[in-house]
Amino acid sequence: MNNRKFMLLFAVVIGLGMILAACGGGGNSGKSGKSGSKGSSDFSAALVTDVGGVDDKSFNQSAWEGLQAWGKEHNLSKGKGFDYAQSNSKSDYLPNLTRLIKKDYDLVFGIGYKLHDGIKKVAEQYPDKHFAIVDDVVDAPNVASITFKEQEGSFLVGVAAAKKTKTNKVGFVGGVDGSLINKFESGFIAGVKSVNPDIEVQVEYAESFAAADKGKLIATQMYNSGVDVIYHASGATGNGVFAQAKDIKKNNPDKEIWVIGVDRDQYDEGQIGEHNVTLTSMVKRVDVAVKDLANQAMNDKFPGGKNVVYGLEDGGVSAARTNKEALTDDIVKAIEKWKEKIINGDVKVPATREETKKFVKSL
Repeated sequence: MNNRKFMLLFAVVIGLGMILAACGGGGNSGKSGKSGSKGSSDFSAALVTDVGGVDDKSFNQSAWEGLQAWGKEHNLSKGKGFDYAQSNSKSDYLPNLTRLIKKDYDLVFGIGYKLHDGIKKVAEQYPDKHFAIVDDVVDAPNVASITFKEQEGSFLVGVAAAKKTKTNKVGFVGGVDGSLINKFESGFIAGVKSVNPDIEVQVEYAESFAAADKGKLIATQMYNSGVDVIYHASGATGNGVFAQAKDIKKNNPDKEIWVIGVDRDQYDEGQIGEHNVTLTSMVKRVDVAVKDLANQAMNDKFPGGKNVVYGLEDGGVSAARTNKEALTDDIVKAIEKWKEKIINGDVKVPATREETKKFVKSL
């Protein structure tokens, strides 16, 4: 009888232990102390655009597509787990960042180097929040900086332009003249000149990322001067470059005229009837970077205080190959050859105008 009572008591104790263990087994999920890490069901992220908006067919749109992909991966929806705030001018940056923070988003991205001061200020004001900035570096423990080796991808599309031009005149249209867009310009010129040092490269800046009318005017002047390939690194301003190229193609379908897109694969922007004026695009995977960083933050691996750099070697930049008719085998082989040289370290692509001058002189 005593043995039976002992066995019964032992069984009850074991059962209680299993129940308590099951109740306590979720101790590592949800919020985890100071870091503020959450599970995928309640972690949230948002971004503040630069001017041009999430439908600029370029930089901001790529970032928003990355955040949407992250949200879809975790069964979240716009306004319920992820969102964006549109900036129409510089004065919108700080209010937009503050508004998203007050909505209690766990991670807030600033899309573009122009948001540097805004991100720096809110990072100081809200040390327990996570922030990220694309295309600039903010030195703060709660800010992750995302930058790219744009000069490497620009070098490859420069090679494509040099192989495609029939006039030996190509153009570069930049948004705002500064160190960031100079990387696109420098890499492009280096790529062109590496194929043929005698090719003329015309360079113009619109001083805006949201001036399609000015982009169209610059493109008109370039094409009228004999340029037959234009690479734009100008956000929504580049929509004007595409518009002009398509106008020319519409009026003269036999004329060889080309645009090289930027940030996203802009093949669709070049479609006009049965023709397409997009030669290639310098694809900059802002979407991948945004999605990766959101996942890292959600999983308590946020790279605060670090600069995460994406280049050719890790697929952060590339030359799109969607227009198979325009990109002949000869052009594709040339792109591959120079890509291998860059990754192997045989070619160091210049990132500034001064470096470009030295690079061209060495050819």
